[in-house]
Amino acid sequence: MIQQQTQKQIVVIGGGVMGVCSAYFLAEAGHQVAVVEQRSNVAEESTLGNSGILSAGSAMPWSAPGMRKAILAGMFNQEAPNVLNARFSPALWRWMRRWMAESELQRFRSHTHQMQRLASYSQDLLQQIEQHYQIDFEQSPGLLRLFRSEAEIATLGATQELLTECGVAHQLLDGAAARALEPALANASNVAGGLYFPDMGAGNCTLFTKQLKAILQGLGVQFHFDSAVTAIEPQGSRVALHIDGQQLTADAVVCATGSSSAKLLKPLGLRLPLHPIKTYTATAAVKNYEDAPKLAILDPSYKVTMARIGSRIRLSGIAEFGAKDMEIDDKALRTLLKVAHDWFPDAANFNSASFWCGHTPMLADEVPLIGHTGVNNVFVNIAHGGSGWSMALGAAKVLADQVSGRPSEVDLDGLTIARYR
Repeated sequence: MIQQQTQKQIVVIGGGVMGVCSAYFLAEAGHQVAVVEQRSNVAEESTLGNSGILSAGSAMPWSAPGMRKAILAGMFNQEAPNVLNARFSPALWRWMRRWMAESELQRFRSHTHQMQRLASYSQDLLQQIEQHYQIDFEQSPGLLRLFRSEAEIATLGATQELLTECGVAHQLLDGAAARALEPALANASNVAGGLYFPDMGAGNCTLFTKQLKAILQGLGVQFHFDSAVTAIEPQGSRVALHIDGQQLTADAVVCATGSSSAKLLKPLGLRLPLHPIKTYTATAAVKNYEDAPKLAILDPSYKVTMARIGSRIRLSGIAEFGAKDMEIDDKALRTLLKVAHDWFPDAANFNSASFWCGHTPMLADEVPLIGHTGVNNVFVNIAHGGSGWSMALGAAKVLADQVSGRPSEVDLDGLTIARYR
């Protein structure tokens, strides 16, 4: 799969799943690649708390039609998919107004098409890598989107039409069929039905990223850990990185740094509406295997996913706006536990789960930003939001093609910096 000719010296900033996937396709294209990461290993920040969801069926914006109403209702509920932090700022309010405006139907449809192009492309690329290297990252097929009422199912017409337009395979199930497909739902209440996606459902994102790192090291890619990039400085036809008081130059730089991207890009004249959203996970060891889900699960009422990762179950979700700390919010905790107990109450001792929170950088339209920045030889692969892993390989291949001057295999409309020019 790897071409032998070295074309450019390229530095990727960031050792999360986006940075490592970017390094893979750049190396595949024949470039000499180095990855610079401020932590002591790959996958130690946002990737560490990844939901595990891979299915293209989950790659839709959080800001869907009806979002304003849902946020207002959630302010007065004990459990809700969104949390508004008391430390609300004017800047955050401006971002949220822009974010909620993206829930308008036509914008939502457009953004979904853009995300689905990447997610479907990623599925194809993942299968190629999986087969070529024979890697096992605790992957499992199938995602089931569960509904609590007939009223929810009655509103699915537009969603199914959109999924069909995007070429996403799916099947609408009644309550009995959903239970038959996922027998662990036997003890769940209010299973009105489900929407089943038969593609790749979930896997261990951290394990995958570390396995890909090992593959890259075998291909000669260098990893520089405990190295914080403080500035990116174009220098003629090359680019310099300031790292811990030293300077490293390369033919091109890819910024895939997550939450710190805005700070690095701002001095280059790139002022992006990138905001860190605090998200949560709860991971519990399976207690009763016959009561644990085999499929990945999405609860659209609370925007919470459940992924079976080996002998563990991971719940992920909740968008907390305005929080910069790393404290676990009580409302977020209650929401995750409610979803777990509603669907699979006997699968694990969820009350003793390990809880994690972290910040996911997100643009108001929730569509990733990929490719050339307009600044000489500086590229980005950022802002993948809550559906990051499901789009990671597709975004990385698009990025590598742009760096290499090759035509992309997917439509780039709405994915590049052009939408902010």
